[in-house]
Amino acid sequence: MKLLLIEDNKQLADDIAGFFRENGFVAEEAYSFQQAREKIGVYEYDMMILDLGLPDGNGLDLVAIIKEAHPETAILILTAKDSLDSKVTGLEQGADDYLTKPFHKAELNARVHSILRRKFSGGSHQISLNELTIDLSARKASIHDQVLNLTRKEYDLLLFLVYNKNRLLTKESIAEHLWGDHIDQADNFDFIYNHIKNLRRKISRAGKGNYIRSMYGVGYKFVIEET
Repeated sequence: MKLLLIEDNKQLADDIAGFFRENGFVAEEAYSFQQAREKIGVYEYDMMILDLGLPDGNGLDLVAIIKEAHPETAILILTAKDSLDSKVTGLEQGADDYLTKPFHKAELNARVHSILRRKFSGGSHQISLNELTIDLSARKASIHDQVLNLTRKEYDLLLFLVYNKNRLLTKESIAEHLWGDHIDQADNFDFIYNHIKNLRRKISRAGKGNYIRSMYGVGYKFVIEET
């Protein structure tokens, strides 16, 4: 999962982003309204955690910008203001939830996972597509009840492909999603092929043919017929 944390307190931002990286996320940071706006205009994220009290703009205005550019992106509002109006406005504009500072990271983590489950798996801890099952809580995938021995990146790659099933994903978008925004400076994205190849092999060994189709020169598509 790829997350953007928009928080002007750099120490707090670094602490929260580090926590989510330790828990399997690709976490990027923006410390101002303008920096966040630039990232939103260039990159895609599964979720954004947004502090309303930014020094150079109203965080509420970013909610509308985010939803216009990326309607499917989940948004969790952080605010030090115990203001009902700000919370209601944020939710009306498309935010999914809010959390008032100060908070415990465990609570923030629980809110984030709850929102993502609602957004991407109908609130369930599992995703089932034919014989493929992904357990989001355990971060495991299985085919015909046989657990796939996936690395962390292979699991994240599979999840990204499944969430975007039947949609063409460029190598660039896969690289940015799994390694962060800075990866766009890479000379090439040939390393993606190796991860795709390993994931295909493990799926095939579990008794299933090729879900992952190559679109020559462009990227990959996870093709499945849902039953």
